Amino acid sequence: MTTSQYVALIAHDNKKHDMIEFVQRHLETCRAESLVATRTTGTNIETETGLPVTKMLSGPLGGDLQIGALIATEQVKAVIFLRDPLTAHPHEPDINALMKACDTHNVPLATNLATAELILEHLSVTRE
Repeated sequence: MTTSQYVALIAHDNKKHDMIEFVQRHLETCRAESLVATRTTGTNIETETGLPVTKMLSGPLGGDLQIGALIATEQVKAVIFLRDPLTAHPHEPDINALMKACDTHNVPLATNLATAELILEHLSVTRE
């Protein structure tokens, strides 16, 4: 059994700006965590915040599935996935698989900013 270590960050194209602003608002909490993200989201977070991010492939190229594998091997303690529910995504089966992995392995999953705030607040409090 592997100890959970990562907070996973994923954002659809129309939500990447929201993710950057979210991480900037929670810079100290994010700095204390090991972050993993899909390629473009991770690159944007690193560029805009200076935080180190372990980057997987882009979501449509298998990054969602790679993060799902980390979830299945208990290497992820929370997922923040800012989804764009108003846009069709050709890799929807991969997105569903990631969400199923969270449900199966009891990993908290935020798909909007309100629940993302709750998850990071919890991580901050449990670290104190």
